[in-house]
Amino acid sequence: MQSISQRYSFKRSLTLALSLGTAALLSAASAASTITIATVNNPDMVTMQGLTGEFNKKYPDITVKWVVLPENELRQKITLDVASGAGSFDVATVGAYEVPIWAKNGWLDPLTPLFAKNAALAKSYNLSDLLPSVRTALTLKGNLYAVPFYAESSMTFYNKALFQKAGVTMPAQPTWQQIQGFAAKIHNPSAGVYGICMRGLPGWGENMAVFTTMVNTFGGRWFDNDWKAQLNSPAWKTALNFYVDTLTKYGPPGATSNGFTENLTLMSQGKCGMWIDATVAAGFLSDPGSSKIVNTVGFANAPVGPGTPRGNNWFWSWNLAIPKSSKQEDAAFKFITWATSKEYIALVAKAKGTWASVPPGTRTSTYSNANYKKAAGAFSSLVLKSINEADVTKATKDPVPYTGIQFVAIPEFQALGTQVGQYIAGALSGQSTVDQALKQAQDAANKVAKDGGYQK
Repeated sequence: MQSISQRYSFKRSLTLALSLGTAALLSAASAASTITIATVNNPDMVTMQGLTGEFNKKYPDITVKWVVLPENELRQKITLDVASGAGSFDVATVGAYEVPIWAKNGWLDPLTPLFAKNAALAKSYNLSDLLPSVRTALTLKGNLYAVPFYAESSMTFYNKALFQKAGVTMPAQPTWQQIQGFAAKIHNPSAGVYGICMRGLPGWGENMAVFTTMVNTFGGRWFDNDWKAQLNSPAWKTALNFYVDTLTKYGPPGATSNGFTENLTLMSQGKCGMWIDATVAAGFLSDPGSSKIVNTVGFANAPVGPGTPRGNNWFWSWNLAIPKSSKQEDAAFKFITWATSKEYIALVAKAKGTWASVPPGTRTSTYSNANYKKAAGAFSSLVLKSINEADVTKATKDPVPYTGIQFVAIPEFQALGTQVGQYIAGALSGQSTVDQALKQAQDAANKVAKDGGYQK
């Protein structure tokens, strides 16, 4: 028989054990967290979503929910959410345009203190491995506010088999006039082949991304040094007439419905003779799992126009950031550092079966990796060169008061660029003339400059 003291001791031990067990369960429950990630429906991001299971192997206590949307819709939804502090998203996919503006507004968590608090993670992540130009674009007053998922410039893709059949040769640095001439010779709609594909879908990050680089090389600019709009200048008129003429004669039908994703599909299926777009597409077009032109795709620099060679290569990066309104900062930080790490890049190579399909343009180590060099040798050096040479401070023939190549780095541009994109699409579809479209665009740009206090 147990003594009274023994029974008391046993009872106290049992109570303590139960208390500790309950505390452990409560602690485990509190440690588990759910994060919601908002991202664009580009192929690289879809791959990221598909690798969620790999993230959970490393962080089993974090549940990931996804909101994947087309680019224009994503921008509207995220901007409204972070500006209002609604807190719907713990990780936001944002562009190089938004990061410094949103950081200045106090909408994003600074990441530099989080790296400082997580020394082991910071060491394995290796911030110094990020390409300097890409990292600088995401930094404001010494604080990093996002990490790059992939970075890009622009380039020309062409179908070598169609070029050979037409008896034409793509130079390393084509002009827009040459591009139009090639398109005319390749165009064969009865066979389902179009001379050229370009973005026609309205949006500041869709048709205006390509068209603004064209305007740059035709000698145009959005504003002069006094913030007076220049959208009805001869350079804009010549560029828009050229854009409309080229796509109307030699592009696919319904071009105003085609953005990056739609044109990627057309090009990868062998429907386009040429496509001028983001360098990130080089990996997709080289992936035998999604492209029919792996053995015939060629690469060249983005075209230049008659005005200047400046501004033909845009600069862009898609990045992962933590909105200030997130209640799951620690879990979100673990995700964004995982999804932009060297480890993640290797996971994509394994999942895709080729290093050519990994997210490009972010890490020096990617471009020095022997496996990547072997798989992406046809385009890797050109992509890196295009990104490094893209200069957001010298993108126009004449001086301007703003930075940016395919956008104007002011908060109002998101709305202005999309509005002008609608006018450009109207000219392309024939709903308005070029002169009408540019008059509307000129008025809209001047209104933004006046209302924003830029014009004195």
